[in-house]
Amino acid sequence: MSIRFDGKVAIVTGAGGGLGRSHALELARRGAKVVVNDLGGSRDGSGGSSDAANKVVEEIKALGGEAIANGSSVTDDDGVAHMVKQTMDTWGRIDILVNNAGILRDKSFSKMEMSDFQLVVDVHLMGTVKPTKAVWQIMKDQGYGRIMVTTSTSGLYGNFGQTNYGAAKLGVVGFINTLKIEGQKDNIRCNALAPVAYTRMTSDLMPPEAEQLLTPDSVSQGVMVLVSEDAPTGTILLAGAGVFSTAQIMESEGMFVGRDGLKAEDVLANWDKISDMSNAKPYFQGGEQTGKVFKMATETK
Repeated sequence: MSIRFDGKVAIVTGAGGGLGRSHALELARRGAKVVVNDLGGSRDGSGGSSDAANKVVEEIKALGGEAIANGSSVTDDDGVAHMVKQTMDTWGRIDILVNNAGILRDKSFSKMEMSDFQLVVDVHLMGTVKPTKAVWQIMKDQGYGRIMVTTSTSGLYGNFGQTNYGAAKLGVVGFINTLKIEGQKDNIRCNALAPVAYTRMTSDLMPPEAEQLLTPDSVSQGVMVLVSEDAPTGTILLAGAGVFSTAQIMESEGMFVGRDGLKAEDVLANWDKISDMSNAKPYFQGGEQTGKVFKMATETK
């Protein structure tokens, strides 16, 4: 079954290079009209130029596709509003938003300045929230939307020197966990990608031979599924070097320990059973977990 985006309009943030460029090119190859957004800053977020976005637009046009460049910062309210207006003025709709823009300011937590923590959270978390908010009503009115956020194993599992990045990257998962619920009735599906790729962002963190293995294009093929008409919703897809898997937040079955006269020592004494993950399951929304709590607390003698 072929995945096509003919007649669809996609915005890809941070698309001047690396993964974003790869996502934008693949969307265009499959028929989408693409807004190539890139501030053109360095890896740490400093500077800025529209040259990178313009080059990707020219690449797309050389393929026979349609694209426009946008140099707005995803953290700037006016810039995001301009990006969305530019898209609507040009093509009249927005079907896909790929939130990809990001920076790194890695340091161990003891050495990290709060300004570096704040900036990374602003770019990765708020730089996802702001474009998503700007397109949300448009997608609701259309009765169609596909939104992808970019998470990371640093957020899912942790990585030394990346408290700022990890916090922001798990934050976007929490963000779509509610959006997937709110978007259901309007056919808006929201998913997360955790990529592993050799790019400008990761080049000094990986050996040179990784460049041939961890190609952005191999990741982008998974993105096409996450933003397709038949996309899932609420899925975390991990992708790298042609290897794909999904991740979920799981919860143990747990047990009712007691209520009247309950002591911390009772919790500790039952810790093995409380933390036994052999029958763990995920929940689609928080209310399901609350229901489990009520059920166990009222039915257990």
